[in-house]
Amino acid sequence: MIQVAHNLLASPLFLPLRSWKPFLAASLAIALLLNADSAAAHHPFGSTTPDNWLTGFLSGLGHPVIGIDHLAFVIAAGCIAVLYAQRGWVIPVAFTLMTVLGTLVHLGEVNLPVPELVISASVLCFGVLLALPQKLKLPMGAIAFLASLAGIFHGFAYGEAIFGAEMTPLVAYLAGFALIQLGIAIGVYNLATVLLAGHQTAEQPRLPLRFAGFTLSGIGFAFLSGAILG
Repeated sequence: MIQVAHNLLASPLFLPLRSWKPFLAASLAIALLLNADSAAAHHPFGSTTPDNWLTGFLSGLGHPVIGIDHLAFVIAAGCIAVLYAQRGWVIPVAFTLMTVLGTLVHLGEVNLPVPELVISASVLCFGVLLALPQKLKLPMGAIAFLASLAGIFHGFAYGEAIFGAEMTPLVAYLAGFALIQLGIAIGVYNLATVLLAGHQTAEQPRLPLRFAGFTLSGIGFAFLSGAILG
């Protein structure tokens, strides 16, 4: 598995990431092992569709957490929100609302193209955006738009676990994953804001967030590579 990862990273396509090769190769190997099933197939209760409000709610709470790709993006949304100070909460809220829409799209039997690739790419994209220097920071509106777009695909994947359920567990499921995502993202946003508040310079507070961005980029790259390799 490690050899496959090194061979992929040795290709010209990934030349700009060559300095990350050992880290990314290990990340890719881990993703290939952890992501044996697709990003659209995380089921907190296995393959059993929730049939009451409790199992629906617990399934909703669990899905964004046991899916490492989903959890990584939620954390990334919370981290990147810190860059926009008091307005930053818009980013995780936009993402969460669009995950609800994405689930409804799935339940409406509308197919989205390559959801696994888009979900993995969204983690990589937000990791890269978080790792960028302060002078390259995008406007908040652009970030909120990207988070919303990602939310539709993440929500589409969530819809697989509740497909065919009745209204009560469905509503509970939507409430569960909306609450857990907002809780994690806003929690990360508030925690990072507090931890970085003591830094005095304009660029210094960005360093821990940039390191987080590099880590999330590695995770996103690993899952994206795993999705491409099948």
